[in-house]
Amino acid sequence: MDANAAAKALSAELGEAALSTVEFRGEHTVAVTLGSLRSALEHCRGLGFDYLVDLSGADHLGEDPRYEVIYELYSYTHGCHLRVKARVDEAEREAPSVTDLWPTADWHEREAYDMFGITFSGHPDLRRILMWEGYPFYPLRKDFPLAGKASEMPDVASTGVAPLAGGPFVTSPSSASTVHREPRSRE
Repeated sequence: MDANAAAKALSAELGEAALSTVEFRGEHTVAVTLGSLRSALEHCRGLGFDYLVDLSGADHLGEDPRYEVIYELYSYTHGCHLRVKARVDEAEREAPSVTDLWPTADWHEREAYDMFGITFSGHPDLRRILMWEGYPFYPLRKDFPLAGKASEMPDVASTGVAPLAGGPFVTSPSSASTVHREPRSRE
């Protein structure tokens, strides 16, 4: 079985719940409804997709549904990739957890929650993984300003002189050649 056959088998299994099947540059993507996402991923597992390479989110600001959850799957048995994705409504922002199908989904789902605010029902430990607990924003949303948002967190990381400035492992800024900026050349 190759990715094309897997995409066709998944579409046939889901019927109208498979919204589209796209092939672009040899990569196959099946878009499914959120209600059929869990059964679609269970079917993929049954087809031999035994490795969840990645799970990510996407923000389609201005569209409804706004968010999307994307699963990158790989089959070691068949040596092929398959992408499955589903749109998630802004009001609910909830998708089913697949940590029981692929244990690696644990941290991927936590990251999607932390960066986009997408929750995963049935996740065993859904908490922030990159931002601190209590951080009120989701940095990968398109309405998050590039300059960041003010927070109560002290600005410890960027106060004063960098601790390694002028140290033995730091090159010296100058117009000299790389050889002469090398820290060992100061000895």
